[in-house]
Amino acid sequence: MNQVKRIAAARSLARAGLVAVAAALPLVLPHQAAANRLSNAVAVFSGLDKITGRITTFDVYVNETVQFGALQVTPKVCYSRDDEEAQKIDSFVEVDEITLNRKIRRIFTGWMFADSPGLNAVEHAIYDVWLKGCKQTSDVPPPDGFVPPKNEVAPPDTTADSVKSLGTIETPNPDGQTLAPPQADPAQQDKPADGVELKF
Repeated sequence: MNQVKRIAAARSLARAGLVAVAAALPLVLPHQAAANRLSNAVAVFSGLDKITGRITTFDVYVNETVQFGALQVTPKVCYSRDDEEAQKIDSFVEVDEITLNRKIRRIFTGWMFADSPGLNAVEHAIYDVWLKGCKQTSDVPPPDGFVPPKNEVAPPDTTADSVKSLGTIETPNPDGQTLAPPQADPAQQDKPADGVELKF
């Protein structure tokens, strides 16, 4: 019976240790917990004409429509990551087809990923289109009235005072009692750290 209690106590300690390690990870690795997503002004696509076998790379400004063959490609957003992280480039894209009787038919609406071009590429009977990347500027002049997207991403603050609690993690101890972390002062809970502006 004594051995069963020791095993149960060891399991409780192991669970408590895992919870404590998981709770401490954002403090140890803050740059991995808060990835900076950057909005870009230009999406870079490649298109394949299956009849000629020619691949064309073309730049499209966000919210601009460019025609490739019988397809009209319109990126709504184009995101990349900052230099501290491996690049993960994605774009929300709408693709329309101009039919033979001059009607426009939506054939694709969704996310394209540059890392996995086959995942959500547009496959048409004659044309294929996929995302190659995102960038801030292009050699192609922007359309009239174009306003580039703003990146309002601040670098993560790694000081202990700036870490906001996302909830209470209750940890059982070997005696069967539940330990909860100390609660923050309610008067200080909604105040931003010095130099940080909160936008909702």
